[in-house]
Amino acid sequence: MTPQQQAQKAFIDQFEYQPQVLVYAPGRVNVIGEHTDYNDGFVMPCAIDYGTAISGAKREDSIFRVYAADLQQWDEFDLSQPIKPHFDAAGDYKWTGYVRGVVKYIQEKCPHFKTGADLAISGNVPLSSGLSSSAALEVATGKFCQIVGGLDLTQVEIALIGQQAENRFVGCQCGNMDQLISALGQQDHLLKIDCRSLETEAVPVPQGVAVMIVNSNVKHDLVAGEYNSRRQQCEQAAEFFGVKALRDVSIVQFKQHEAELTALDPIVAKRARHVITENQRVLDAVVALKQGDLQQLGLLMGQSHVSMKENFEITVPEVDYLVELAQQVIGDSGGARMTGGGFGGCIVALAPQEKIEAVRKNIAEHYEKRTGLKETFYVCHASAGVSVL
Repeated sequence: MTPQQQAQKAFIDQFEYQPQVLVYAPGRVNVIGEHTDYNDGFVMPCAIDYGTAISGAKREDSIFRVYAADLQQWDEFDLSQPIKPHFDAAGDYKWTGYVRGVVKYIQEKCPHFKTGADLAISGNVPLSSGLSSSAALEVATGKFCQIVGGLDLTQVEIALIGQQAENRFVGCQCGNMDQLISALGQQDHLLKIDCRSLETEAVPVPQGVAVMIVNSNVKHDLVAGEYNSRRQQCEQAAEFFGVKALRDVSIVQFKQHEAELTALDPIVAKRARHVITENQRVLDAVVALKQGDLQQLGLLMGQSHVSMKENFEITVPEVDYLVELAQQVIGDSGGARMTGGGFGGCIVALAPQEKIEAVRKNIAEHYEKRTGLKETFYVCHASAGVSVL
């Protein structure tokens, strides 16, 4: 069953009446441009054909009743009361934080929004894999609220409310890429996003090229992880250069002051080196894709991975090994790199479709033997953003 079918079935089973609204928001994979979004930089993700569906209906009161079908968990809160985080027994934020956070910040933007609703949620984005299951849930929730409340919100506004929920309610200082691509994705295209101006450019995926995602099944948790410290280090580097964000530092400027920054704080210098060079790699990758130059794209993806490993220090040995195994087969006809926040999660590979089975086979033969973990292999299609079905 698709998430859409699952959500509708769960709604009828749990609430015992027919839903009125069905929305679907995709997860994403970032092809290049890692940890550049919160530095006001450039990224190039695509929405994928895995996502989150919400089936629901408006209520006559101000109560939100939410059922997460995949987890068989409930949440309930009242829009006429201040919305606070809901903890589980372990004291962690659960999926409820994403839903509550979005509703809270929609209310801040649209104070008249007091419409209660019943919702059933289902998704097939692998959790904690770096494919933005959280952004898909946030954008789907935002779209659902827009529909039931008759709210005047653009797709970009829905995306930014999702980011706000993650930053201020859940406590992960992510940038805006994940929510923007979930809201704005285009079929068969990557989307170059300028994370400062929010301008986007659709870049076609060359014909015959597959987007492969391989999950290392090393789980990560960004809130408890090192994501926020990376962001602080980038802010320290921006302060050193006297700019608003690292996006404003060119590679030439960085090289002129690199020794000085390294003497001051070698770790901050490494973080800055990654972000500044990664921004340029995104711009170069746009050109390579438009020219259908998969060899050049592969080189850029490879450089990106090395920089994430050596400068940003966010890869793990299992993920490095997956990249190596994919690259052995792909050669100079495409590329592979870690994707997502880091510390586990997935790799992304772009290569001709005829290489899919050989890549799958090479990884299946070697990865588990060395790591003791079984990978999960996905072939994705660049998909459209959030939709009302």
